[in-house]
Amino acid sequence: MTVLIEQPQLEVEAREIPRETNELVLDGGFAMPKLESHGGFEAPEINSFGHSFRDYDAESERQKTVEEFYRQNHISQTYDFVKKMREKYGKLDKLEMSIWECCELLNEVVDDSDPDLDEPQIEHLLQTAEAIRKDYPNEDWLHLTALIHDLGKVLLLPSFGGLPQWAVVGDTFPLGCAFHESIVHHKYFKDNPDTYNPAYNTENGVYQEGCGLDNVVMSWGHDDYMYLVAKENGTTLPSAALFIIRYHSFYPLHRAGAYTHLMNEEDKENLNWLKIFNKYDLYSKSKVRIDVEKVKPYYLSLIEKYFPAKLKW
Repeated sequence: MTVLIEQPQLEVEAREIPRETNELVLDGGFAMPKLESHGGFEAPEINSFGHSFRDYDAESERQKTVEEFYRQNHISQTYDFVKKMREKYGKLDKLEMSIWECCELLNEVVDDSDPDLDEPQIEHLLQTAEAIRKDYPNEDWLHLTALIHDLGKVLLLPSFGGLPQWAVVGDTFPLGCAFHESIVHHKYFKDNPDTYNPAYNTENGVYQEGCGLDNVVMSWGHDDYMYLVAKENGTTLPSAALFIIRYHSFYPLHRAGAYTHLMNEEDKENLNWLKIFNKYDLYSKSKVRIDVEKVKPYYLSLIEKYFPAKLKW
């Protein structure tokens, strides 16, 4: 079944927003309304630790953990490593379960790469989904995408091989071409063997301009794994949803505009939806709790609409 969705219009006229406005302007070029005046999503100014969002330099024990994570990640994520991981986990032979069962499994996971949150992941999934649901009530596929976008983090659990954090979470980036300087903690790529491989260390590397991101090998983690799970289990979610799932951690692209020369036209259209999603994925992280039992029936109905009852993982 093909689901048709209307592409969002993100072209915004250049304009100044008065200082007295009640809108919070986020990076990306559009304003998001404050909750108290417009009823939409309110983006907090600081994260759960009292710092600016995605501040990788703030001095704290949490930040030290995050930087050590990226050191290991940037040394170990190589083109050959990712090829092996995709072949191994692409078999989807770990177990069978429903989407909601996987959501509940995520209660056991905390993401060491995230400088903004240390709550169990199920809290973040529902925070993101409910925030989007308020502002985009008619895009039910986007609500479900928010709920499932991080389910691939089950790779951290023993039943999925207990992969180390650096092979599951964190910002993602292409392999097989030069590491762009916008990648967080870029300095640690000096110890990655691909940096010195002439086949991989040029701007295009093994790719052609405009080849499409589907043909690009991304660093291995929960994004790529959940994309494989959704695609191979025959989801009827639209291509924009699969794009969001696979590239929501690809910050060098949607925050810094890196690697755009590898995109095709479909990628450019889907990037509009990813930029919308990213605001909620990032800024919905807070200590606000969601009543799981209250919202569960709605999300179960969406799961039934877009997925089979049981999936291979």
